[in-house]
Amino acid sequence: MADLPYQRRVVDIELDELLSGVAAVSLEGPRAVGKTRTGMERAATAYRLDLPETRAVLTADPRRVAVGDRPVLVDEWQVLPETWDAVRHAVDADRTPGQFILTGSAAPREAPVHPGAGRIVSLRMRPMSLAERGVGPPTVSLRTLLSGRRPAVEGQTGVSLDDYAREIVQSGLPGLRGLPSRAIRAQLDGYIDQVIDRDFKELGGRSVRNPAALRRWLRAYAAAVSTTVSYEKIRDAATAGHDEKPTKVTVLNYLDTLERLWLIEPVPAWAPSGTSLRRLAGGPKHQLADPALAARLLGVHEDALLAGESGMRLFPGQESLLGALFESLVGLNLRVYAQVAEARVSHFRTRGGDHEIDFIIERPDQGVVAVEVKLARTIRDVDVRHVQWLRERIGDRLLDAVVISTGPEAYRRTDGVAVVPAVLLGP
Repeated sequence: MADLPYQRRVVDIELDELLSGVAAVSLEGPRAVGKTRTGMERAATAYRLDLPETRAVLTADPRRVAVGDRPVLVDEWQVLPETWDAVRHAVDADRTPGQFILTGSAAPREAPVHPGAGRIVSLRMRPMSLAERGVGPPTVSLRTLLSGRRPAVEGQTGVSLDDYAREIVQSGLPGLRGLPSRAIRAQLDGYIDQVIDRDFKELGGRSVRNPAALRRWLRAYAAAVSTTVSYEKIRDAATAGHDEKPTKVTVLNYLDTLERLWLIEPVPAWAPSGTSLRRLAGGPKHQLADPALAARLLGVHEDALLAGESGMRLFPGQESLLGALFESLVGLNLRVYAQVAEARVSHFRTRGGDHEIDFIIERPDQGVVAVEVKLARTIRDVDVRHVQWLRERIGDRLLDAVVISTGPEAYRRTDGVAVVPAVLLGP
């Protein structure tokens, strides 16, 4: 893979902008997402802490990370957290932009002595979006939708429901792109095994007392993808047929560790201020870093998704597993595109569930784009009722309203709602 030409990602835009103004950037995200390759494209000097010989040298003297031509890459810095403080001290002495790139596949339980605020800027890297995978050229920009100008929406695509199902299971991890399906499944199995058998222990500082219980819980979490069901219900689903249930403390440890491994990335509930909206649900929407990991945990292939034969009980809010995983795929895209536009992604739901919107994209000035996701080629009036309701409540604060579909064409409805096939949405 290292011999292949580097494929620029959306995050490259952000990284270049940050390195032109700050001395050090920490590129964070799940294992195998492409952080090392992205850092190596810019580095004049590289310290790979996954290599024993490099780790031995820096263990003896962490300050050596400040030695070498700039930019310096400190890869997998969390293996030796002292390197973070060494970079921070180097930046204190010299604030010249673009000196250091740190990459990390986990956030250590014990934070560095000094967090690096004002010195080291964090940047999240995720699996590849549909645009980055080259599935089809996007014609509608999320950044433009966030402008509030209600731009023209157009474009056509031949990408089908079968193609979306294939992208769900084939993963956005760059090292897996182009591999045969059997090889992708084997690699994802190995990825999950490593998280359970090795990464979890290394980050948590202790062995998992019951790896099988962790695997069952993670599978139940994957089954709850794109829902806001309680962790108690996830725990119950994980322990069906088993007498012993993990304690609340154990479940909280699962959540904490898996989030610090960036394996799960729940979508927070939108908490608007300065509006008449009341009685809003505050629970997160469950998502894994890559919907392919959810599909693999559940043991479903592309054909099973299309046939609706997952063999699992659906949670409230799920009409089909394919629909839930399609929403997860769209959510991955939105997070990649929103981040480069300096916007945040959340979800909206009233406490009784009378009104809910899959994703809210919010600018720093609190203007929002409301996004519904529909596993459908044709969008009906009933599909836009929640965004229309929100428009009535918050007025001009709603910059735009979008329904992401599996259809062939992007257009604006007569009521102003944009309809955009998932593959046609880009940064």
